[in-house]
Amino acid sequence: MPVGPTNVPQPGRTDPSLIRNFCIIAHIDHGKSTLADRMLQITGVVDARSMRAQYLDRMDIERERGITIKSQAVRLPFTPAPGTPAALLAEENKTEPTTYILNMIDTPGHVDFTYEVSRSLEACEGAVLLVDAAQGIEAQTLANLYLALNADLTIIPVLNKIDLPGAMPDKYAAELAHIIGCKPEDVLRVSAKTGEGVEALLSEIVAQIDPPVGVKDAPPRALIFDSVYDTYRGVVTYVRVVDGELKHRDRIKMMSTGAVHEMLEVGVISPEPMKSPSIGVGEVGYLITGVKDVRQSRVGDTVTSQVHGSDEPLGGYKHPQPMVYSGLFPIDGDDYPTLRDALDRLQLNDAALQYEPETSGALGFGFRCGFLGLLHMEIVRERLEREFDLDLISTAPNVVYRVVMDGADPDAPMPMVTNPSEFPNGKIAEIYEPVVRATILSPSDYIGVIMELCQTKRGNLQGMDYLSEDRVELRYTLPLAEIVFDFFDQLKSKTKGYASLDYEPTGEQAADLVKVDILLHGEAVDAFSAIVHRDNAYSYGVALAGKLKELIPRQQFEVPIQAAIGSRVIARESIRAIRKDVLAKCYGGDITRKRKLLEKQKEGKKRMKMVGRVEVPQEAFIAALKTGDAPSDKAKK
Repeated sequence: MPVGPTNVPQPGRTDPSLIRNFCIIAHIDHGKSTLADRMLQITGVVDARSMRAQYLDRMDIERERGITIKSQAVRLPFTPAPGTPAALLAEENKTEPTTYILNMIDTPGHVDFTYEVSRSLEACEGAVLLVDAAQGIEAQTLANLYLALNADLTIIPVLNKIDLPGAMPDKYAAELAHIIGCKPEDVLRVSAKTGEGVEALLSEIVAQIDPPVGVKDAPPRALIFDSVYDTYRGVVTYVRVVDGELKHRDRIKMMSTGAVHEMLEVGVISPEPMKSPSIGVGEVGYLITGVKDVRQSRVGDTVTSQVHGSDEPLGGYKHPQPMVYSGLFPIDGDDYPTLRDALDRLQLNDAALQYEPETSGALGFGFRCGFLGLLHMEIVRERLEREFDLDLISTAPNVVYRVVMDGADPDAPMPMVTNPSEFPNGKIAEIYEPVVRATILSPSDYIGVIMELCQTKRGNLQGMDYLSEDRVELRYTLPLAEIVFDFFDQLKSKTKGYASLDYEPTGEQAADLVKVDILLHGEAVDAFSAIVHRDNAYSYGVALAGKLKELIPRQQFEVPIQAAIGSRVIARESIRAIRKDVLAKCYGGDITRKRKLLEKQKEGKKRMKMVGRVEVPQEAFIAALKTGDAPSDKAKK
């Protein structure tokens, strides 16, 4: 069991003035999870025997990849040492040094999981902005900083990894101070690995971040900021209490759905679940109602009590818009109900995931899923395969297009295309594609290669600023479809890994886009269709036709593979027929006998070609749509 201080305030009876709610935000791989580890050790909630690296990263995928996918909340008791800012604050208020309760949320750093970060910020009053002292400010550092400023949080700037030989704390402290608007000496310096400066950081969190504000005697209101599904206990809901108190065995109401449940258990995470009689103003905890229906606990909903509850819900979250769409199909059609249940449960754990049923002539029944980015798509697929024992095929990712038909009523709704099979036939006036505002941070040596790459991806330069003598920020507008293929991969290779990328949607623009169909023996196969820019259509058609020629086994008749835009064929490959040696039984004799056998074979092949169907093996679909060679996995971030 974790060993902690004996004078820790108990949940539900904690004075809100002793509570500090904060989260850790940073770019990917800047040491958030390691800093959280040191905080767990210093506050004593995890003993040395139970400690492991990245303690709060619970999923196998997180530990294997070294990234945080799910934000994790944990309750830390902390008693400031004499002489620290927090202890001096207590002396000014003429109160005895006491134990504070720090509710910490460790957040992801990757751009695809920005929604996780935004939800965490809503449950906090402050944020620790962490920057690697060897790498400096990167694109996602700025993106998360702006999210925290928009949420009106207190920002504590911190430089991590000061123990590294290549660390330049003075240089990056000046950069950080310039962006936030503080003095370089106000930037704290820590080493999450060795623990240097972490206790001072905890003291600064107590001193600088405001305690939560709420009305203790008001009707209870709590904001749901996360939910998970437990096979045995049902839905576990994570909440931040704003007003009032939630007690064990209370009957609670979800304000958006009106559903009423009895609370079977209420408690806090420290860092394992700990039952308590209640949780009060400013506290972060969990509720278990035994409900198995995952739709009953929506992220962003307000929880209140059934009797004498509040009528005014808290401000929820803006629901995220999917950026990338892909089809997920079970290899075994009997797994379709299992996939549906798996997506239901995963959506509870990942509110940014969206899906709807889809049918493909080639792949059968499946789901059209919306993701925030390619890494998000890859993680969701891997979790479905691991946690629910499914074998899945995912189609090539694509974005949402808006199509304006020629002569259409301008007031009528325009068709939205999330799948190439939905692309309308007929005369098209204009096609609009989504555009993003990309921020690229890089050493100034690579400005030329970055500009060249962005121009080949149809980008427009919006501005450029020097953060320091040798670091530059470039702002581009780029079509989202160009980013979801191999943009990030090329950016990293051209800048030797030094550049970082962040992007956000900014609207749409008209573009010269076409639908490329792949025809096998004259029949279109919807799984291989794609919407691409006209300039890239030929190269896409040639590449996929060549790939399919290698993957589809030879038939008894010749099979043409064609890439076409409408009725115009732009690329072709042919799979040669298997020729049976009908002359093997002829040992000499008249040539007319041989010719007769060959003519008979020729007629048979001609008839077979007219009535025959090309059976594409499942392995060919998997290999052709495989995200390793197709553009989808190249943008692995």
